[in-house]
Amino acid sequence: MSKGMLVGLGVLGVIVLALFLVGGSYVSAKNQMVAKDQTVKSAWSEVDVQLQRRADLIPNLVETVKGFTKEENSVFAEIANARAGMLNAQTPQSKIAANGQLDGALGRLLLLTENYPQLRSSEQFMRLQDELAGTENRIGVARKRYNDAIQDYNTFVQQFPNSIWAGMAGYHTNDAYFKASPAAQQVPNVKF
Repeated sequence: MSKGMLVGLGVLGVIVLALFLVGGSYVSAKNQMVAKDQTVKSAWSEVDVQLQRRADLIPNLVETVKGFTKEENSVFAEIANARAGMLNAQTPQSKIAANGQLDGALGRLLLLTENYPQLRSSEQFMRLQDELAGTENRIGVARKRYNDAIQDYNTFVQQFPNSIWAGMAGYHTNDAYFKASPAAQQVPNVKF
């Protein structure tokens, strides 16, 4: 073999090795993106299940409150509209927005109950309120897991060289985070 042929084979070997490494990097990154995307979808599914659980509790809670109140139709209409908006929402972003409206409407309903002591002492209302509180806790946990999964996915997709492979494979960052409502960000005024 001549020296030129050995150099040519060496260059060819380096090119094949480089292609193998680049291809392996792409396949590895793509597999990890698929896994992280599935984790995000699974976490969203858990949020969705808990939101549905709350949506199913709301009619019972509203009917119980209606039995004790007669003139609070605007709150009931607001809850019905917010619940319908959440049930009809198709994307995570639209469900997150609808969930914020439902949170506000539920807050107004629970505030309304303070005007009716007999309602607050009702066993059925207390049971429903406990179920709702438990569901809210489950929603909070599911939201955190979902936000953590999105953050992990977004970090991976934005890191080099994954950002190159993500663009080639059609993966982009996901901005459908749950955020605290403006009302939750305000410090309550405590008086003793």
